[in-house]
Amino acid sequence: MTIRMEHTEYINYLTQFVSETRRAKFDQVLKFRSRHITVVLEDLYQPHNASAVLRSCDIFGIQDIHIIENKNAYTVNKDIALGAPKWLDLHKYRKAENNSLECILKLKEQGYRIVATTPHEKDCDLADLSIDKPLALFFGTELTGISDTVREHADEYVKIPMYGFTESFNISVSAALCLHTLKEKLHHSTVDWHLNEEEKEELLLKWLRNSIPKVELIEKDYIAKRSIG
Repeated sequence: MTIRMEHTEYINYLTQFVSETRRAKFDQVLKFRSRHITVVLEDLYQPHNASAVLRSCDIFGIQDIHIIENKNAYTVNKDIALGAPKWLDLHKYRKAENNSLECILKLKEQGYRIVATTPHEKDCDLADLSIDKPLALFFGTELTGISDTVREHADEYVKIPMYGFTESFNISVSAALCLHTLKEKLHHSTVDWHLNEEEKEELLLKWLRNSIPKVELIEKDYIAKRSIG
């Protein structure tokens, strides 16, 4: 948009271009959206895995996903993601000398604890991980897991208990298990994990714009009407 607009007024204007069912769905989803937990994907190279994780993030109400591209470019498999990316905020890191470190420092500056999903001598079981403060869950590449950079800078390490012969879960399964467990803990806690009203309004505007065909033409018409008025 070329001029700054009052969000509430513009949201009310755009609402007429979506069905009542879609508008009600937005309100329902916003109730469970959160930035208390964020997910970080480090160098995933299989599109179906990255896409499945995005789908799980949307389902469990995780709004922000951070994507690190040190060696492998991030791509989406549309048949698996099922449109999830357009409802999420994706933050990509691919221009720094060490993209993993850049991501870690940014998240720590925002108040997140860096939680590496990997076995470690100081690890804890997923069920015992504290949710009192915001946390960023790091998931590493399919073959070797998280990088040494993440291991060295992590505040905590978490593992999912396993009782069979196989040594690890598929990364998309790991992400889904972690998010389900932690989101359930949040729902039964006194932690204020919800988005604030300003965040909800910004997301609602974004989702409306992503849902309306030729929204740019509608915006031009809205701006023109405001100018005349």
